[in-house]
Amino acid sequence: MRKGTKRTRVQKEKEEAVASSSQPQNNKKQKSTKPPARAKNVASKPQPEPQYFEDKRNLEDLWKEVFPVGTEWDQLEGLYQFNWNFSNLEDAFEEGGVLHGKKVFLFGCTEPQLVPFNNDQKVICIPIVVAIVSPFPPSDKMGINSVQMEVEEIVPMKKMKMDWVPYIPLENRDSQVDRLKSQIFILSCTQRKSALRHLKIERVKKFEYCLPYFYNPLKQDDLEQSTEVQILFPSETKPVFCEFDWEMDELEEFTDNLIADEALSEDQKDAFKEFVKEKVREAKKANKEAREARKKAVEEMSEETRKSFESMRFYKFYPVRTPDTPDVSQVKASYINRYYGKAHEVL
Repeated sequence: MRKGTKRTRVQKEKEEAVASSSQPQNNKKQKSTKPPARAKNVASKPQPEPQYFEDKRNLEDLWKEVFPVGTEWDQLEGLYQFNWNFSNLEDAFEEGGVLHGKKVFLFGCTEPQLVPFNNDQKVICIPIVVAIVSPFPPSDKMGINSVQMEVEEIVPMKKMKMDWVPYIPLENRDSQVDRLKSQIFILSCTQRKSALRHLKIERVKKFEYCLPYFYNPLKQDDLEQSTEVQILFPSETKPVFCEFDWEMDELEEFTDNLIADEALSEDQKDAFKEFVKEKVREAKKANKEAREARKKAVEEMSEETRKSFESMRFYKFYPVRTPDTPDVSQVKASYINRYYGKAHEVL
């Protein structure tokens, strides 16, 4: 009996084990027979409109990278209030353009002009880019001059924190600069506006009186032919400022006219005349030295350098007219500055 009972208990345990192992499979089958749950209705989100960005032009920021020499510091921010378009400058570097395939040096300047804008006449500071086609830098100096200064100052560019640096077009900015053979050089300035408050006012003003300097020994300088001198005579009341031409003006009569106009007192007449004579002597001496220096430079000049000076070309670029910028077409002028004279072409 016990033997049979034992056998029965073992069989019973096997049957329960089989039943328990088959239970999950039955459950899986039952679950798989249920119909799928109905998906909830979810409102589809509207897809945003695709945004399109116009590709940047390769030389688009060229005019902004060129430092506007001689512009007053408080005018610099206003210079970029308009979206000026210099596509004419960009096109000049394309095939068929006046600057294509040439070594070019660029500097900036500004011209305040009364121009029409938004049905009104406004004085606008117009940005200008001057391009010099030359195999070598046209100059490494700056001219500093103003009405208040008695004499002109010619200083190295680096003294004014300026220098010619290579311009890297947008498509090449991921390349190593030292491996690029740039054909475009721009006049750059490392002086920052934020540092001006630490400088003396005389130093700050020098930046505003700067002019890019150029000297062509093959061309006679206008100063060599000039017979005029700037006179700034110190006086107890106010300084006497005038221009005296030693070929056209007679000193005695010139002085009497100033006294008659009450610009000069009678008791200062002799001192004024001596002052003018001294300035005339200085000017004549400077003109003579300039002629001799130019003659010597021409004599010592190599044929290659001579041809380079002869082939130099100056181009003056104004902004292109657009609907959202002032129209400057009526104020274009070929004059660059007293050193460069006139541009060969205005664009």
